[in-house]
Amino acid sequence: MSKALSFLKPYRFYMTIALSFMLVELAVELWQPLLMAKIIDDGVMEKDLHVVFKWGGVMVGISIIAFIAGVLNSFYAAHISQSYGYDVRTNVFKKVQAFSFTNFNQFPAASLITRMTNDVTQIQNTVFMSLRIMLRAPLLVIGGTIMALIVDFKLALFLVIVIPLLITFLIWAMNRGAKLFRSVQGNLDAVNGVMRENLLAMRLIKALIRRGYELKRFTKASEHLKNRTVSVLRLMETTMPVLLLVMNLCILGILWFGNMQINTGETKIGEVVAILNYATRITAAFTPLSFIIMAFSRARASAQRITEVLETTIDLTDSINSSPALQAVEGEVEFTEVAFRYPGTDSSVLSDISFNVSPGEMVAVLGATGAGKSSLFQLIPRLYDVNEGAILVDGQDVRKMKLEYLRKQIGFVPQEALLFTGTVKENIMWGKEDASMDEIIEAAKSAQIHDTICKLPMQYDTVLGQKGVNLSGGQKQRLSIARALVRKPKILLLDDSTSALDLKTEAKLLQAIKQYTCTIFIITQKISTAMAADKILLLEEGKLLAEGDHSYLLQNSSLYKRIFQSQFAEEEGRKCLNS
Repeated sequence: MSKALSFLKPYRFYMTIALSFMLVELAVELWQPLLMAKIIDDGVMEKDLHVVFKWGGVMVGISIIAFIAGVLNSFYAAHISQSYGYDVRTNVFKKVQAFSFTNFNQFPAASLITRMTNDVTQIQNTVFMSLRIMLRAPLLVIGGTIMALIVDFKLALFLVIVIPLLITFLIWAMNRGAKLFRSVQGNLDAVNGVMRENLLAMRLIKALIRRGYELKRFTKASEHLKNRTVSVLRLMETTMPVLLLVMNLCILGILWFGNMQINTGETKIGEVVAILNYATRITAAFTPLSFIIMAFSRARASAQRITEVLETTIDLTDSINSSPALQAVEGEVEFTEVAFRYPGTDSSVLSDISFNVSPGEMVAVLGATGAGKSSLFQLIPRLYDVNEGAILVDGQDVRKMKLEYLRKQIGFVPQEALLFTGTVKENIMWGKEDASMDEIIEAAKSAQIHDTICKLPMQYDTVLGQKGVNLSGGQKQRLSIARALVRKPKILLLDDSTSALDLKTEAKLLQAIKQYTCTIFIITQKISTAMAADKILLLEEGKLLAEGDHSYLLQNSSLYKRIFQSQFAEEEGRKCLNS
């Protein structure tokens, strides 16, 4: 929990002010029973109205001071807790942004969302309560006991015996609650995960009529959350009856023995009233303690979950010996005996891959599903590190290059076209945030999407729905390509990013891209696309089966020849049907 609470350090001065006002409130509350005893013994019992009005006026005055101190304490507590929550959320988000793909495998997306929202809110609220009432309650218990001992040592022994027992009980409940609340937050992750999947796949759920199945899945996850939450709340709620029962027995003991001491003349009525007042205030302080213990237990569990994110070791970082940025990247890419397996797995997805691509060449990567094509792409911008061998860009190992510099030279278009809520222009500017309007239009024209954009209601200022829901698959692919082209990359990676385009549009696109004088890697299943490439890499089960241009592979690779003949036969068949 110390890691999460370390973000409070910048607010130590304001915390001191807030706690000072809280102590003023506490001092007034501890002083009032003594004033009440003085009013009873010296005023009421002596029938002296002057004393009653004098000390009654003092009580009213200090109550007003306590009220003002409480308002100021609330103001500072709110400021500190909200600022603290902002800092924690920001730092957790920054940490997540720096995660590698391996780190993301440790934390599901739904869990990260819960940690950055619900968990941070739990700690934020606990900070506010700590500055407002959480410290005030235990201090009132301790201070009230001490003041009771000063007034009458014998009667106060009831409090001295009972309170340590209750504190021990509360500590046990807090530790037990923290473990249970950690489980509750885990169940909340599961519920959020189901909701997230459903919202993202709503079209598919409706199309396949899976509403009933998904409702059962959500109900099951929600029921687990409900049952776990109910069990922990039952534990927390039992603390209050136990506290009240013990404290009420304590008050009865004080009344019984206090009456005996009054009859024997060992103590005064005002002193007994004062001790009863302290016992009542201590009981009242215990009343919110069950809620405080529950909140603290939940915050403790949340703090541990946030700390897990903040203390996660990022495995992909710039090495100590990272070289400074090169003057210019030409775009030469070389794989040297590269082998790769995903973290946590034993089987390699790529084995002994070696090839060289000259600057400006277009390379088509072919292979069946699971051949390792996308894995190969992810190694070039160093989204993962190779397990064996090396990847060189312009003769330099990518592991020795600054990550930011390397990735700035690369335009990457993933297999799934990912767009963001915002305008068309803003989505293209994701590739280059300071891109001019001329650069945006140029990239859109090259991606063959400019004419489509011009037909939209607000053209480049048209707002896209979540994930580009108001665009077709081919339009989203071309917009993603425009986003990559606007940065004028030296290396362009197209991960099956033209699959939704017709042959004519794809040909225009590839012709336009060649004008960017960048090295192009394109994963494709179309022989027509491969034929336009300078070099073809044929992968099978993670190994480079063949390498060369279309003519070379047609003569020297039986697998490529079969693929060509299969697609050519299909194309001829379509032509015959159309005729």
